[in-house]
Amino acid sequence: MRKLILYIIFCCIVFNANADHITGGQIYYTLKSVSGPNYTYAVTVKMYMDCNSFREFYNPAYISVFNKKTTARVQDLMVSLTNIEVIRLTDVDECITNPPVVCHKIGYYIFDITLPASPDGYLLTTEVFFRVNNMNNLVSGYDNVGATYTAEIPGTFLLTAGPTNSSARFTGSDLVIICASHEFEYSFGSEDPDGDELTYSLCNAYRSDNFMFGVDLTPAAAPPYPSVPYDPEFSGGRPLGNNVHIDAKTGLISGIAPGPGTYVVTVCVEEKRNGKIIATQRKDLQIRVTDCSFTSATLADQYLLCDTSKTIYLENLSTSALIQSYNWRITDNGGATLFSSPDPTATYSFTDTGKYNIMLDINKNQKCADSANSTILVYPGFKPGFDYKGLCVDKQTQFIDISSSFYGTVNSWQWSFTGQVTLPETSTLQNPVYTYNSLGSKLVSLVVADSKGCTDTVYKTIEVVDKPPLNLAFKDTLICKPDTLQLVTGNTGKFFWTPANLVSNVADPNPVVMPDRTTTYYVELDIDGCKNNDSVTVNVVDHVTLTAMPDSTICSGDPTILHIVSDGLQFNWQPADKLTDASLKEPSATTNNQTLFTVTANIGRCIATDKINITTVPYPVALAGNDTIICFGTSALLHGFTDGNRLLWSPAGQLQNTASINTTALPATSTTYTLTAFYDKGCPKPGIDSVRVTVLPKINAFAGRDTTVVVNQVLQLNGSGGTTYTWVPAANLSAANIANPVARFSYASDNAYKLVVGNEAGCHDSAYIQVKVYKTRPSIFVPTGFTPNKDGKNDVLRPIIAGMQKMEIFSVYNRWGQLLFSTAVEQHGWDGTVSGNPQPTGTYVWMVKAIDYTGAPYFTKGTTTLIR
Repeated sequence: MRKLILYIIFCCIVFNANADHITGGQIYYTLKSVSGPNYTYAVTVKMYMDCNSFREFYNPAYISVFNKKTTARVQDLMVSLTNIEVIRLTDVDECITNPPVVCHKIGYYIFDITLPASPDGYLLTTEVFFRVNNMNNLVSGYDNVGATYTAEIPGTFLLTAGPTNSSARFTGSDLVIICASHEFEYSFGSEDPDGDELTYSLCNAYRSDNFMFGVDLTPAAAPPYPSVPYDPEFSGGRPLGNNVHIDAKTGLISGIAPGPGTYVVTVCVEEKRNGKIIATQRKDLQIRVTDCSFTSATLADQYLLCDTSKTIYLENLSTSALIQSYNWRITDNGGATLFSSPDPTATYSFTDTGKYNIMLDINKNQKCADSANSTILVYPGFKPGFDYKGLCVDKQTQFIDISSSFYGTVNSWQWSFTGQVTLPETSTLQNPVYTYNSLGSKLVSLVVADSKGCTDTVYKTIEVVDKPPLNLAFKDTLICKPDTLQLVTGNTGKFFWTPANLVSNVADPNPVVMPDRTTTYYVELDIDGCKNNDSVTVNVVDHVTLTAMPDSTICSGDPTILHIVSDGLQFNWQPADKLTDASLKEPSATTNNQTLFTVTANIGRCIATDKINITTVPYPVALAGNDTIICFGTSALLHGFTDGNRLLWSPAGQLQNTASINTTALPATSTTYTLTAFYDKGCPKPGIDSVRVTVLPKINAFAGRDTTVVVNQVLQLNGSGGTTYTWVPAANLSAANIANPVARFSYASDNAYKLVVGNEAGCHDSAYIQVKVYKTRPSIFVPTGFTPNKDGKNDVLRPIIAGMQKMEIFSVYNRWGQLLFSTAVEQHGWDGTVSGNPQPTGTYVWMVKAIDYTGAPYFTKGTTTLIR
């Protein structure tokens, strides 16, 4: 079977906040020499970084040495960066689609250290203040925790020659790829110069809490080192989930890769000599799983039908566009084929329990062919579960396994207790005891297995408290002698009530009491040694007190609160349909007429009754009249009505008389006027109404600019400014009651038109236009002279257009041909200046181009005299 190796980006040793993109590393050493009691070691710190990282390796970096047993600090070294190496993966398997770019920068810190022989041995340590971001197997929000990396030098206590040790060092290619949800193998095997026996395990990654903002370089903190906060679905022993394992003898990690992302993985290797473990070396990595696709046949290590079903659904755990064919086969232990299929997925229902074999071939006899084998356990009826007792902080919590197996025996338990201030802790006992040292929510997981090979995981969140909750339904209450009362706790556990002689059952969580005088009852709750106390006072009376508020007068339809003084516990008001809630002690009442309200108060069998008479008075009538529309600049007459004896119009600034029922308003803009009326009939509140006076915009009548045409030329008039239009006179117009009639003249004349413009309120304004009709061909006339002396007469030289559809350009030149003025806008002309400078008296040449009303081009030129 093809095995895909992990795509890994190693997390490395970092020494200040600038190196938080370091992605892996290890520390190893070799004995160089011995001189008397002193041993000299060549130490290598090897760290990794993505090639695309903009960060730099620390230079220098701190390496700290501690006594392995006492954790006392021995010395701190500042080590310079020795060299940097760049490695790249260039030979990518052609059966991988969407392969990632694999490139690492490797930084080496190589130095010698001399230490005297010690019975306890030494621990070499360096720290990373921030790991890379967004790691998928850590608790959300804690992915940027620091990291601590170590290597151990043995002492003489376990082995006389312990200090002569050269450490194990991890080997294997760093240029590897892993695709999400694909099967893989990756060797974490090591070599040991001393030939020691090596044992491998997946272990907790160390975090670092030694970082101080503003301090770039600090020595490593002293051991012990806390674990990173793993997400509940992961742990140090399961950093890539339940489908990935390590071979203790070879260091080979294998299984089904998790989803795309970055995962913290730490591998520990123990060096054993003469049957004794003399040192443990570690490699802490960030493994990056990419969303690539490997053309492989990938199955889970094992398929479990252990719940209630005997039907299995199978699919290739690897997806790739390069897969062209499938062949599924399920067999029993004797090799007999029970099922086969060429489909991409397979579904099969087993008729009996047992262990079965499954085989998958893809692309058989083709390019990128592969195959996979696995087993299926069919033993339904396996149910994981647990219970617990005792949840007080700093007290033991007993966890109780309640898992069951119909066909086998539950025989394996792996507990994980998270939420601690320090490490998440584990246990393999069936019914462990655990003590929480902090309050709050704690997640507990149990991985359980049975003798048939079934395994499953159950999670529960528990709440650790300083004392068990004791939820009394009330703390103080009232009863009327000789009524009884049930005290309610809403809890389970062991109870003890006092005074015992006044309680129906001192152990009952909800006992009945019948005191003949006011009594305070005390209760103690004990849940597995976790205790809490509370009390309730029962006040005893022999009657109900009830005094209602005096009768009252209100405005009709207004809500009012019905006040009483009473020690009653329950209340009933009538009539209920006029109240917000007839069971309230002081409800809100709303009525339009006189109403007598009756209230009954009771404490058990003790009852009292009283009445409140509410008289209503209507609001004063206020009618402001109908909304109206007026023309701009005109007034509006406001006609109001009221049965009150006082009134007020507002706003006052635009009104002739604010105290008169009929008044004149002269608003500049649309305004809402409010009429407020009062009277002295008992309702102190005013009647209010409003009227809206809408002021239409001022009419800006426009008939167009004066113009000239020639006989039989069509002239389009364009009036504007309102909603209705009337042209006077109507002669020579296509219509006299529209904004844009067409005019045509059959003779030469001067014509003046008046345009009357109106709006929806009947407001009017007028404008005028002069139309001069020439009995010529379409022409443009330019005066032969002009006097720009600013006397308002003949100051501007402008063309007079007759019979033209459009003037394209009008230009003026001096006698040297220099352009002085040019425009394409009709009615614009030359004022005899250039850039503000007056031009001298003399003759000037003009030129004009246009298009006449028939569409023909027109051009003419001439001279004019500027006279000053």
